[in-house]
Amino acid sequence: MQISVPLEKGFLPDRFGKHAEPADTHAGYPKRSFPITITEAPAGTKSFAVWLIDYDAVPVSGFPWIHWNIANIPGDTTEIPEDVERTQAIPMTRGRNANAGHFVNTSDPLIATGYVGPQPPNADHAYTLTVFALDTELDLQPGFWLNEARHVMAGHILTETSLDLWSRV
Repeated sequence: MQISVPLEKGFLPDRFGKHAEPADTHAGYPKRSFPITITEAPAGTKSFAVWLIDYDAVPVSGFPWIHWNIANIPGDTTEIPEDVERTQAIPMTRGRNANAGHFVNTSDPLIATGYVGPQPPNADHAYTLTVFALDTELDLQPGFWLNEARHVMAGHILTETSLDLWSRV
């Protein structure tokens, strides 16, 4: 399986992160998700799951920062469109991101679930996008945690592919 995301000069375009226009933010958080093209998914793919994690956040927060945690994207999907969460162009189950955790503990569901774009605080960061092709739809409720997805995905991952997407400070 291969995945691709449009970049500008090697970086995720500003509209998807820290430098987004106000119309693409909610309470100061970037909410316009970037498009993902998926090719060569294995036969038998019933659904996809997507994680976007900032491992470069460890020196700042003490742990990897979860920016996007979604599952149950239909297995015949070849393009996850830009701004998919706000347009609801394809079905999916949205999980919690790091803003829902004890560190931030927001109760605003638009900030605590689904996509919240990169906001590197100290330097340019590499955000690891991972797409999982799964042989089943996952038994997950909206607002699931990443560890819940990890456990129910066990034994159902046909393949996974990752890319590092750089975002500027």
